[in-house]
Amino acid sequence: MTAEASAAMSNPILYQYAKVNGVRLRYRVEGSGPVIALIHGVGGSLEDWDRVAPQLTPRFTVIRHDQRGHGESEKAPGPYVVDDFARDLHALLGHLRVETCHVAGFSLGGLVAQAFALNYPKMVDRLILLSTVAGRTEEEKKRVLDRLDIVATGIPGQHFENSVARWFTDEFQKANPDLIAAYAKRSRQNDPKAYAAAYRVLAITDLADRLPEIKRPTLVATAENDIGSNPRMARLMHERIAGSKLYIFPHLRHSILTEAPDTVAKVMLDFLGPQ
Repeated sequence: MTAEASAAMSNPILYQYAKVNGVRLRYRVEGSGPVIALIHGVGGSLEDWDRVAPQLTPRFTVIRHDQRGHGESEKAPGPYVVDDFARDLHALLGHLRVETCHVAGFSLGGLVAQAFALNYPKMVDRLILLSTVAGRTEEEKKRVLDRLDIVATGIPGQHFENSVARWFTDEFQKANPDLIAAYAKRSRQNDPKAYAAAYRVLAITDLADRLPEIKRPTLVATAENDIGSNPRMARLMHERIAGSKLYIFPHLRHSILTEAPDTVAKVMLDFLGPQ
């Protein structure tokens, strides 16, 4: 582990920056024990894991970063492909002298985690795919491409406002208006071109045919009422990754990291087991 990582672990509010693949990434390291890398979703940032990460740090060294084009990382010009994000994580782990780790990805981050496991299998101990996609039907492809058009041509934040009902349950929206407003404000602050470039990766990438190549212990999980990353897709991933485990969060929609962090952390910890 480098001096930067050691310093980050000793100060829970310290963020670090690393230049990898020509892009400056912001990252955070905290906790102790075996390493787990957490990858956020499209339009998000490493803060998306704020409600889950503290429950992992007593047992794990948690590494999370703003992916290129997101958060406080550099807004590199697109287009992007999923392997760009996987290479960035690989380079960041190399910067931190991490040889193997657990990898968990949410939504777009789950696609990046799939690509990472396929491209760098020896670096992955266990793999966790949360609310992510594979094997879209033609109808599902059309819906996500329609959303891509909104992201690419609409005003900043419009996609989030259109998606609130898909991402959060009705009761959570009613109980947490300030939180929803804060997420909407952050969405409006996204760099439009970088956001569109990242959303394009989410919209057009499908690694379903390569999933049987993943040989690491894998957990696939999504929410019962997640329309975009639905249980059918999760079951397909589970069937194609030999020996994988499947979990469906009842009642929830897409934003499980925000709405049910305790349950997400428990499912992850149960899968990872004693370290």
